Amino acid sequence: MSKRRWAGPALLALSLTLIAPLTASASPPVAPSAVSPSAAGSDGAGPAAEAAAVPLEEVTASATQVASGLRRPTALVGPDDGTGRLFIVEKSGTVRVYHPDTGLEQTPLLDITSAVDESGNERGLLGIALAPDFNESQELYLAYTALPDGAVTLARYGLEDASLEPLLSQEHAEYNNHNGGQLAFGPDGYLYWAIGDGGGSGDPFDTGQRLDTLLGKILRIDVGGDCGGLGYCVPEDNPFVGVAGAREEIWIWGVRNPWRFSFDPADGSLWIGDVGQGRWEEIDHLGPAEQAGANLGWSCYEGSEVFDEAQCDPGTEYTDPVFTYSPQTGGCAVIGGRVYRGEEFADLVGGTYIATDYCSSTVWALREDGAGGYLQAEIGEMPTQVTAFGTTAEGEFYVVNDLPGGLHRVSFERTEPTCRVEATANAWGGGMTVDLTITNSGTEPVDGWSLTFPLPAGQTVLSDWNTTITQNGDIVTATNASHNGAIAPGASVSIGYLVSHSGETAVPGRFALNGANCGVGG
Repeated sequence: MSKRRWAGPALLALSLTLIAPLTASASPPVAPSAVSPSAAGSDGAGPAAEAAAVPLEEVTASATQVASGLRRPTALVGPDDGTGRLFIVEKSGTVRVYHPDTGLEQTPLLDITSAVDESGNERGLLGIALAPDFNESQELYLAYTALPDGAVTLARYGLEDASLEPLLSQEHAEYNNHNGGQLAFGPDGYLYWAIGDGGGSGDPFDTGQRLDTLLGKILRIDVGGDCGGLGYCVPEDNPFVGVAGAREEIWIWGVRNPWRFSFDPADGSLWIGDVGQGRWEEIDHLGPAEQAGANLGWSCYEGSEVFDEAQCDPGTEYTDPVFTYSPQTGGCAVIGGRVYRGEEFADLVGGTYIATDYCSSTVWALREDGAGGYLQAEIGEMPTQVTAFGTTAEGEFYVVNDLPGGLHRVSFERTEPTCRVEATANAWGGGMTVDLTITNSGTEPVDGWSLTFPLPAGQTVLSDWNTTITQNGDIVTATNASHNGAIAPGASVSIGYLVSHSGETAVPGRFALNGANCGVGG
């Protein structure tokens, strides 16, 4: 599912102070069915693992606000208890309850503000996961930065007695950013927790490629056991169990700030939105057999480009992202989303991964193409500053946004594209020509046009014909020439360009004409 890559010099030495010792669990917990809501930590149930057939460029996403008055919400989850409620996390340390019939309750479900360090923009109460047996145990798990020093902390919380039991902590005092915070139970019944690289800029502690620290990792632990008095156990099949100098809780490494990840409840695959340094935001997708020990490359790589060659090891296998985009065109932080497995919009986006960006609000849609690749499209906009996606027990989507602090229900509709683009390529050595045929498939004439599209990684435009092309990061803008600015309904114009490439000879996978999505292909 994910391509692999290799790169060059060695891992740096081990040095940061460790917080908790290691103990392995003898056997996995009993996990529910892989397609039940609880199987993926309330990621939402769905029917079969089938993808919708509607082309992504014919889908538009939108959001309708259903509640306001939240104080910097950071996460949300829907218990599968028949109540229809959503639990919404607020940065300060409270969890609020929303019900579609009665709205947002004023009294918090829980309040741990006395334990939470919310200083700085990225510290606070950051993640929530409901125990697989939540309906009986009334227990949930919280990820937060703790007083007095901002240590990223995982704790168990009991609603019946308002008990807060810290289980695992990682020092994070030097910088207040890159705390991660996502929590989710996987289909195996274990709890997964994402922690950022320690903050600052450029991975100053080189934590991404080190195994002696929990920073820059996704962890996997068994919170159903108690090994050595820790309140949790390390699954015996974790990839670094028994590896000298390594933290055995580590499941995936080489991440920068995996703010939001999610499991697809239909197949157990893991989708990760990893916030970039400044050139590339990335989305990673790992099947169940690809996850254990996967190295996503930071800070050797940012996206698919080498970021710090000193952090590259020629003997290490890195996992490529399945999607990247440049924040230079308006984005700033990818907000990892979820695969839609609900019923209401299954015919449009079933089996489709939906994500957004905190600054640009662009909605990204990714869908496996059945040939090892991914279809992609921009399918609308979310409200400003979305921080997290969540689902009801039935798999319907909601998002929360940071400022002004609202809850929004996400919906999808089919829209007919008013343009279509067909691309043909001729590649050789380190070069390639691409010819594009742009057709006006709408009912109104086009008088003056601008076509935008992303270039695959490693391609750079050298020249063009019948158009003027500018390149900004991975995004190309092609504008009409004096002789082809008018396109009548049903008519077409042809343009083209020459690129250099570093081995990737794919043609662009999405196009927008004057801001409107175009169909792709003839």
